Amino acid sequence: MNLPNHIAFIMDGNRRWAVARGLPAFLGHRQGAKVFERIVELCVNRGIKSITFYAFSTENWKRSEEEVSGLFRLMKDYAARLLARAEKNDLQVKLLGDIAGLEPDLRELLSDVVEKTKNNQKATVSLAINYGGRAEIIRAIARFRSTKYQITEENFEKFLDTAGQSDPDLIVRTGGEKRLSNFLSWQSAYSELFFTDCLWPDFKKKELDAALKEYNSRLRRFGK
Repeated sequence: MNLPNHIAFIMDGNRRWAVARGLPAFLGHRQGAKVFERIVELCVNRGIKSITFYAFSTENWKRSEEEVSGLFRLMKDYAARLLARAEKNDLQVKLLGDIAGLEPDLRELLSDVVEKTKNNQKATVSLAINYGGRAEIIRAIARFRSTKYQITEENFEKFLDTAGQSDPDLIVRTGGEKRLSNFLSWQSAYSELFFTDCLWPDFKKKELDAALKEYNSRLRRFGK
């Protein structure tokens, strides 16, 4: 099977999964975190070298204070777990987004994970937190303006949050919506898109394999 080198996930449907079961949204996000761990393992076992997850967007601040606080508590709880798994499996963790906008203790925990895994080589797991594609481009422009680089796509990409990484070959969105929601706006120019009605907490091996099978069936021309 022709597998993507880089697969990205828009993890949608945690709240709806919880509501359907009469549970608070926080428990939907907690179940989603468990699925995140399983999907990382499945992707790495299949030889996929780069995996990116849309964890918290710049627009998610519009949600209730209770839900946002719960999400950040969950990230804090999972930071040590993420580090342990990354070190055990030789995974490098990277962050996309404006982490300066996060709470200081969360920012410190996540930065520690990035620092301690920076030399791992088996695969890269990127977490997009406080991330928006448009905001990323604006940040890149601000960085680029202070240099003397010639304006080219290749030079500009050096200032994106994803500098040094390949563009996603496949973007998977769960939850039934069919849009990218400000995710990897620059990098997704030629990404294959796969949408599924499956809610993220229900996303399992068979759903991942369906996405990979669909990707394998497509002919990528890149404008040719």
